[in-house]
Formats: sequence, C-alpha cells, structure tokens
Amino acid sequence: MIARSFIVFLLLNILPFLYFYLRFFKKSAGWKQVLLWLPCVLMVAYTIYLALEPNFIPNNDRILILYFYLLLIGLVIAPMWIFILCSLAGRGCSALVRKYCVKKQEKPRKNYGNFIGVLTIPVVWFIVLWGAFPGFNQFEVNHIEYESEALPEAFDGYRIVIFSDAHVGSYQKRNTDVLNDAIDSINAQKPDMIVFTGDLLNIQPADLYPHFKKLSQLKAKDGVFSILGNHDYAEYLGCDEAIKAANIKETISLEKQLGWTLLLNENCTITRDKDHIILAGMENDGDGKHFPQKGDINKTLENVKDSDFILMLEHDPSSWRRKIIPDGRAQLTLSGHTHAMQFNIFGWCPMSLLGREFWGWYEEGNQKLFVTAGLGGLIPFRFGATGEIVILTLKKK
Repeated sequence: MIARSFIVFLLLNILPFLYFYLRFFKKSAGWKQVLLWLPCVLMVAYTIYLALEPNFIPNNDRILILYFYLLLIGLVIAPMWIFILCSLAGRGCSALVRKYCVKKQEKPRKNYGNFIGVLTIPVVWFIVLWGAFPGFNQFEVNHIEYESEALPEAFDGYRIVIFSDAHVGSYQKRNTDVLNDAIDSINAQKPDMIVFTGDLLNIQPADLYPHFKKLSQLKAKDGVFSILGNHDYAEYLGCDEAIKAANIKETISLEKQLGWTLLLNENCTITRDKDHIILAGMENDGDGKHFPQKGDINKTLENVKDSDFILMLEHDPSSWRRKIIPDGRAQLTLSGHTHAMQFNIFGWCPMSLLGREFWGWYEEGNQKLFVTAGLGGLIPFRFGATGEIVILTLKKK
C-alpha cells in the first residue's frame, strides 16, 4: 500500500511540518524547532519502513504496524492538513478584505482561518477514533425489497441474505466477535439463500484460517453462493506468478470446503415448485488496471434462455454499465466492492461526486443494480457508512 504511493505518503507527512516551520517556527528557539521536526522524522522513517513491505499490506502477524501508522496519519497529519487549508483560506479572505474593504492605514485583520482550523482538530480526532474503534466494530441488518413482473410466481417472497467484503483478515483477536455475531445474525434470518459478493480475504488464503470454522456454519435452504472479489485473486502479494496462482487455487478450494458454491463465470438453476430462476456469478470485472478484469458475460450466461429471470452476482459495480447492461439479460445484479467509501457524514458520501454506482439502488430500463456497503474492510475504519448485512425479499409485481 505505502510502496505503491511512496512519494505521495512522503509528501503527505513532510509538507505540513514544512508549512508550520515556515509560518510559525522559523524564528523560534532551537528546541521548539526540534520538537516540531522530531515527529516528522519519525513519520518519514515509519513510511520508509512500511514501503519496504513486499506485499500490499503486512501479513496478519504484522498488520497492526500498518493500522497504527494509519491511526497516526488520522490523529496527527490529517488535522495539520485541515488546519493548513483553513489557514490559507483565512489568509486569502483577509487579503481580499484588506484590498477592497479596509483603509490602508488600518491594521491588518486577524486570520480567523487559524481559529477555525484549531476548532476542527477535535472534530477530526473524534471521526478518526470513532471510525477506527466503535464504528468498525458494529454492523446493521437492513431489509430491502425488489419487485419485478419477470419474477416467477413461486419466488414471490423469496428471501436472500447478501453480505460482501468481509475482509476477514482485518478481524483480529480484539474484534473477532464482530464477525462471529454477523454470521450468527445471517443464520438467524433463516434465509432461502445466502450470497457473498466477493472480497473474503485481505491478500492471502491464510487470512481465512482463524475464521474457517465459523464461516462454515453459514446455512440456507438453497445453499450459500459466492463469487471472487479483487482481493481474492492474490493480486496484492509481492511474489512471482506461480505463487500467486497457488494462492488463488487455495482460495477457491477453501471456499468450496466451507460448503459454499463458488461461481466462476458460471450459472446455476434454483428451483421452486415448477418455476426456476438463474443465479449467475461473474468473476471480478474491474477496470483491468487497478482491479482484475476477469469477467466473461457470455460464459457466465451460457445456455441461459431469454425468458429466464437472472440474478447476477458481480463484485465490482462498474461492470454493470460496462458489460451487464449492454448484454441486457440480467434483470437484477448484486454487487459490493465500494464499501460506500467507509465514510458518510450527514447522509453524504464523497464518492457520490464521482457519478458512479457506489451504494444502494440503481436502475436502467428493466435492469436494476444493488450495491451493498459491505461488512468489513481492508482498513478497519467506518464512520457513517456502517457495515451491513442485507436481507433482500423478492416480490412478484
């Protein structure tokens, strides 16, 4: 993670200290300057140390060193940046006031941006600490409905539990109970079907070992079905391709050992009385640059009739417009991947500015997409965008 954006992280850590030095500490006593630059040196050293990690993130036995680093970024570096932005905005406003509204002989007005910047510091601390601890260690059980004229009569009232982005490697000893409670909550719904829409792991199959027994307890009338997410393909391991291939093979084997039906560009038929629906699972279909693009829509829907009702599982919601809508056959698609950015304030998520499908319902013609906020996350932080388990009830319109 750090190695892939090493220069960015270096500048992120160095520039705020440089600003504070030039603006407030340049003429200060030497010991004050040492107190300013000491944490900067430590953060730079920490950054270099993490940049030497061959994998995207450290292994489970060392993952806490990354989490502590990110916590320091949130508690130290982020408030400094916000203060700087407020200070610069205040200086800009003061300059305008002096130029157009104040007589030249009057004294320059104070920079109230500094005052506002100081007030934001406890707010940032609250967001960081809440998101890293209580926020990540809770989840919601949310109920939604989907209506369609194409749904076979026998599936009216059919209940599906959707969960996604478990990232089980992020559940360490201190918060394993959260994952266990989520699994118990899923089983308590007594659903007709359970679907998992990808990102079971952080980076490697070993993430699953401590939680294997609990995950194998998931049960539903028609079974548990899953697809792979971008983190399940060993793409974030710093090793050769042969080892990556072995890791993918092990991940596939482990999901099957859990008793789950893993769909790899495949489909299966779910039957009720004389009716049926098609459950299709397309492999992760990202942009092909940052995220694996392995989805094959034609292979996924092979031998499917035009009259069939198709429920599509696809981890990356960006594939909905790229492949699923143009194909035109899947009436309902379920996705994850975005985590709703794991941040939402007063009902607003910054990801909404991108104009992409990132959370909730989307519709195009007779095709619909639902994107869940997911359960966990690679980084154990959630503020506002609480982890969720979704109970989807199908309705005949």
